[in-house]
Formats: sequence, structure tokens, C-alpha cells
Amino acid sequence: MSVAGKEKDQARAPEQPGPTEFHDPRLIQEVKRATIWLGMALAIVGVIVLAQPIMLIIGGLVFAVILDGGTRLLGKVLPAPRGVRLTIVTLAGFGFVAWVIYYAGSTLISQAETLRVVIMSQADKLIAWAQEMGLVAQGQKIDFSSQVLGGVGRLTSAVSSAIGAITSLLMVVVIGIFVAIEPKLYDRGVAWMLPLEHRDRFYDISERVGFTLRRLMAGRLLGMFVEGVGTWLLLLLAGVPMAALLGLLTGLLAFIPNIGALISGVLMVAVGFSAGPEQGLWAIAIYFIVQNVDGYLIMPYVARKTVDLAPALVLGAQLIFGALFGILGLFLADPIVAAIKTTLQEISRTKPADPKNSSSRAAAAAAGRPSSTRRRERPA
Repeated sequence: MSVAGKEKDQARAPEQPGPTEFHDPRLIQEVKRATIWLGMALAIVGVIVLAQPIMLIIGGLVFAVILDGGTRLLGKVLPAPRGVRLTIVTLAGFGFVAWVIYYAGSTLISQAETLRVVIMSQADKLIAWAQEMGLVAQGQKIDFSSQVLGGVGRLTSAVSSAIGAITSLLMVVVIGIFVAIEPKLYDRGVAWMLPLEHRDRFYDISERVGFTLRRLMAGRLLGMFVEGVGTWLLLLLAGVPMAALLGLLTGLLAFIPNIGALISGVLMVAVGFSAGPEQGLWAIAIYFIVQNVDGYLIMPYVARKTVDLAPALVLGAQLIFGALFGILGLFLADPIVAAIKTTLQEISRTKPADPKNSSSRAAAAAAGRPSSTRRRERPA
């Protein structure tokens, strides 16, 4: 070997792993962990940045659940193809909305302006009484609108104007109709992204969540109808002004548990006392009658048929979703919590047994001695 060759071999240092070598198991594990944490951080940022479209998509899914429930219910009395029944339900819903706008629009608009004047007048009287009692400093002004909206949270820019509200509503309706036309298509699309061994479990959970939401929305619509019509008829009999508008607002606000009932009650009592003490007392009595019928007859039946949601849990979810996602989060807090709870319940029911516990119980049975589970179940 030449002198140059020996010097070349001596100059060549042994090769060491570089920064792109991922054969070390510890490095691979750390990369996986870093990827998971980075993915979670990006998911959280994505939820914050994409809050508006996410809420619109969820609203479309809830609307699809309502259409699907009406289609299934109509199928019990009308043996027609699903597309025909879905068309009938959709046209009936839009027809009802058009009827309300056409026949009652002018009356309700004029009453709405009167209602605004009455509420502001009653608020001024309440502030004056509070100042006389020393609860509010003299000359201090209270902006009720900013206080109420500040408790609800920031409103999304998508619904900050009339055009934005109409556009958002149109998007929700379109998404809901497309999903309701063929819901299995979207189930298969989501399941396709999951491993094969988890797809059957996903289909079971999806079916259970859909069943729960259909019952929940059916109960919610029934409660809205009972509260709206009942409030309108009772206020009309009691001689409280603007009974039709108050009944409509009560029915619409019934979609929001807890908060909706509180807002409708304040409006009802304020309008009642504007007409006189007797009408005010009747308004209070009617409010409690309607809320008790809905709270003790309708909602317990719906809860038994769907998922039992604690009132404090729903109220807390409304405050959190309202602060995070605005008015859409406030409206959709109830079905979101119901879907999450149902999913967690189904996961806990179908969770496979711990192999360590199973092996220990099998070994204990083979040895002829009772396992820890059996000892717990044995009466004292």
C-alpha cells in the first residue's frame, strides 16, 4: 500500500450517527411524544381560530338531527321513501316559518318596539327604586345591554350583523339538509379515517349519539311548543298586553335551558307590571305554572328517554361555550354536552377488560380461591 493510501485511511475518522438518524428507539419515542403534544397544541389553536365555522358545522349537524327525527317519525304513519318524507318535513318546517313571518310579522314588529319601550321604562323605575334604597349611587348609570352581553361573552363576527346572521343561518340549513339526505355517507367517511378494528365501535357510538340527540331535540321542540302556546293563551286570558309576542319569545327562548326561561320570565313580569299590579301578579303566576309544567312533566320524561343532564352542568356549559364561542355556543351547549356524555358512557360500556385483572381472576379461579371481585360482591 502506498504512503498516500495509508495517510488517507488514517485521516478518515470512523462514521458516527448524524442528526437525521432515527434508529434509536428512545429518539423515536421522544419524537412521537413531541408530535402528539404539538398536534394537541395545534388542535387547541385551531379550535380557537376556527370557532365560527366549527359552531356553524355543529349547528348544521343539530339541524340535520331535527330533520332526521321528523323524517323517522313521519315514516311511522307514511310508508314512503326517505327522500319523500325528508322533503315533506323540510317544506313543512319552512312553510311554518313563512306563515309566521307573513301573517304575524307586522303585528309582532310593532309589538317588539312597544316591548322595548316598556322594558326600558321598567328598568328606569327599577334603577330609581334602587337609588332610593341606597343600593345604587345617585347619578350612576347602568347599561343593561353591555352587562347582559358581557355575561354571554363575545359575539362572533359571523353573526354580528343582520347579513352575517342570515348567511350563517343559511349555511346551517344547507349543511343540515345535506347531512340529513344521506347521514350514513358521512358516518362512513369519518369511520374511514379510523383503524379497521375501531370502526364497528364507532358505528355503535354514532348510532347511540344520534338516537340521544333525536330524542333530546324532539323533547326540546315539544317544550318550546308547550311553553309558547301555553304562555300566549294564559297571558291572553289574564289580560296581559303583548301576549302573542311574549308567547313567541318564550317558545324560542325555551330552546336554551335555564337562561332562556330566566330571560322570558323577566320580560313577562316587566310587561305585566307595566299594565298594572294585577296583571303583574298574573304574569308571575303564569310564568311559574308554565315552567313547572315543562320542568316537572315534559323534561323528566325527555331525560328518561335520552340522557339525564344535571341543570348545573348544562348552565356551566352554557356559560363556558357562550364565553368561548359566542351566541352560537350558548345555543348549542345543551346538545354538545349530551353528545359528549353519551359518547363517554358508550366508551365506558364497551371498554375491554384489563388483561392483568382478567389473568389474575383466571389464576385465582384455577387455584380454587375467590378473587378480589368476588370477595367484594360477597355479602358481609
